[in-house]
Amino acid sequence: MASIKFRLRSNANKNVPIKVRVTLGRGKQDLELNTGFTINPKDWSESTGLPKQNNPENKKLSNNLKKLDPFLFDSINNAMGESIVIDAFWLESKINECFNRVEKTDDGLITNYIQNIIDTADTRKVKVKGGYKHGLSLSRKNSYIATKNIIKEYQTKTKKQIHFTDINQALIDKFEYWLLKTKKYAVNTSSKHIANIKTVCIEAENKGVQVNSYAKQITIASESDDDRYIQTLSFAELDEIIKADIKSEAHQNARKWLLIGCEIGQRGGDLLDITPDNIRYKGENMYLDLVQQKTKKAVTIGIIAPHVIDILENSFPYKITTQKLNDHIKKVCETAKINAMTEGKIFDSETGRKKFDLYEKHKLITTHSFRRSFCTNYYKKIPTPVLMGISGHSKESIFRVYINAPEDTDENADLFMKFYGDIQKQREAKQKEAEQEPKPQFTVIKNGTSN
Repeated sequence: MASIKFRLRSNANKNVPIKVRVTLGRGKQDLELNTGFTINPKDWSESTGLPKQNNPENKKLSNNLKKLDPFLFDSINNAMGESIVIDAFWLESKINECFNRVEKTDDGLITNYIQNIIDTADTRKVKVKGGYKHGLSLSRKNSYIATKNIIKEYQTKTKKQIHFTDINQALIDKFEYWLLKTKKYAVNTSSKHIANIKTVCIEAENKGVQVNSYAKQITIASESDDDRYIQTLSFAELDEIIKADIKSEAHQNARKWLLIGCEIGQRGGDLLDITPDNIRYKGENMYLDLVQQKTKKAVTIGIIAPHVIDILENSFPYKITTQKLNDHIKKVCETAKINAMTEGKIFDSETGRKKFDLYEKHKLITTHSFRRSFCTNYYKKIPTPVLMGISGHSKESIFRVYINAPEDTDENADLFMKFYGDIQKQREAKQKEAEQEPKPQFTVIKNGTSN
């Protein structure tokens, strides 16, 4: 049976919070929370556990606490009968509900707000460098859809809808634990959902929706760099793929996409969207122009690899889905004997999650490997800002994490000395050329007069 008592936790000579203590059963659960009311300790009766009846204000305060007592008692009984989780954030919401401190309208439901974001995705203003643009990217929209669905699943489990006012530390901790331990999501997957919730809360508050103040303090965890296993194809492995005897037409087509992808450094979706119309020539040089889906950034890539030029000019691959390409390139790499035992994660159909282990490398290759291979293979062979301009990375620190390359403090100094050396050689060559030019000869011509 539940026990409900009101008490003070301070004897200060000033108004202090009145707390409500809820005990469920014999020590099964003990919760204590502020009621939102305050009183000076000299006006509090320890014997009744209520304010003294010595003035109108205290009488009104006593009536409010007497109203809260049966309201909480009934709410607890109903929650226990429906197997609803009773914890600090549940108690806080019931106290607010008792006094109508927050009107929990549909606008206050986080799933409704996220649905509105999804419905208006194409017209929403998004801040970009130099101003704003209209429309969320498809991947961003899908991320919100996934977060809304997982919140709805959690609400079904707890039998309680989540309002913005409910987003406190206790709720976020329980939700994150459920994602990691029950759903068995990876840290980064879980963190994306938590990050989306934080973003939505901040936006909602900016638009006048009442949001729990904790929302801005939500911390986002991420996997350490050591937990990221980046699969790339080296130049030597790409040579083996070029030479491999591929029989299947579908696999031949996939090999073309793979070879192009590892030379242009773009995401899988951008790669599969290119057509011959993206190709441009300037003199004898071939260029590939495209606009990246995620960043909306216009990118131009110079194509120099002869085998890629040949594919683009003479046997352009036909378009397939990313899923089919992921399946086919594994077979292509298997045929090319890309079999080195490599650490990585593969989806396990039994658990429904990715499993970390040692696998033959061809099993780990996906379209994500293309962009990473480009960045990794050309790193330190081409200036990093040039690679970032092609790959679309905005920060060098992110780029280095992406290719698993620690910061090299000597790199800029080495590049400076290299470029300085090249400049000096050019100056010396010009000086030597000038010294070798024949000097003009001067001849004195008499004017025919004599003195």
